Amino acid sequence: MRMKKILFIALILSSIAVQAQTVKVGAEITDAYFPLIRGKRVAVMSNQTGRVGNEHLVDLLIRNKFNVVGIFSPEHGFRGTADAGEHVANSVDEKTGVPVWSLYGSGSGKPSADKMEKFDVLLFDLQDVGLRFYTYYASMARLMDACAEHSKKMIMLDRPNPNGFFVDGPILDMKHKSGVGWLPIPVVHGMTLGELALMINGEKWLPQGRICDVTVIPCQNYTHQTRYELPVAPSPNLPNTQSIYLYPSTCLFEGTVVSLGRGTSFPFQVYGHPDYKGSDFSFTPRSVPGAKNPPLLNKKCYGVDLRNVSQEYIWENGFDLSYVIDAYKNLKMGDKFFTGFFEKLVGVDYIRQDIIAGKSAQEIKDKWYCDVVKFKQQRRPYLLYGE
Repeated sequence: MRMKKILFIALILSSIAVQAQTVKVGAEITDAYFPLIRGKRVAVMSNQTGRVGNEHLVDLLIRNKFNVVGIFSPEHGFRGTADAGEHVANSVDEKTGVPVWSLYGSGSGKPSADKMEKFDVLLFDLQDVGLRFYTYYASMARLMDACAEHSKKMIMLDRPNPNGFFVDGPILDMKHKSGVGWLPIPVVHGMTLGELALMINGEKWLPQGRICDVTVIPCQNYTHQTRYELPVAPSPNLPNTQSIYLYPSTCLFEGTVVSLGRGTSFPFQVYGHPDYKGSDFSFTPRSVPGAKNPPLLNKKCYGVDLRNVSQEYIWENGFDLSYVIDAYKNLKMGDKFFTGFFEKLVGVDYIRQDIIAGKSAQEIKDKWYCDVVKFKQQRRPYLLYGE
């Protein structure tokens, strides 16, 4: 009986220890930000990932009698169902009746002056995946600039970065600046959005050196080595952990003639083309929610299935050009393999040139080694979590 009691106590202590290490996102730490928004007109920048336990942040705020006057929405919309790059119209959130103001596909991506006059403080809560070409951080930077211009307070409710355990890829050559490359950072920057917000201010990356009055509510029990699995898909075509880990490498197919599986149930986890040789694996992109008109629509593609590649292998290889190099060599199309979008994604001129010249993935990776070292030093003052 005594042994059972000891085992029971040990199990309880073990459970408490596990619970103590559970990551708490910024939105859950309400004691830190509720006092900052009490009595204010609140705008929220969020989407379907803005969960606080089983409740959305907007619902939590309204339940606690805060005055939520508007919701800004990023790419994919407030409920996260729009296609990549699709224009998202202004609307009203059916559940709460709060106006939804789209920032995506609306020209500059910055709110109009009349929208900025409607609120006192902006709460920002989006789940990012840590890539330079994932557009949520660019929406954050534009909102920071708008808040700086209009003297509005911004509160960042931070969330873990599922790709936060490494830095990889070249720093963006700003001549390739675009909606998928907004700041001079590597492809994989390894920072949370809260850390990146601090860096934007610290490095004076906003236009005319403006500084945003931003407060970051950090996560608890998180370090950059925490393997954090997202509870909600961050966008329609990143449905699971495998897709998020492969995304840095397979997204490059967006700048080629090859399909990366949009229009299937496994986007970013495969690649293929009708003319790919020597493969028994095939898939056919279809028009589906979140990918209404995917590349190579209704065409049978042969290629490579990455769904069973181990996560350890993906982590070890980081930002990996070998998939693009394989498809390039297989299709034998020369420069026609690439589109003009490729440089916007990789951020530099030399990667396309080196692939055409026959260099290996490792040879090309060696070229950006110094970029990674430089950026790691540059970002250090802004890190909120252990490396």
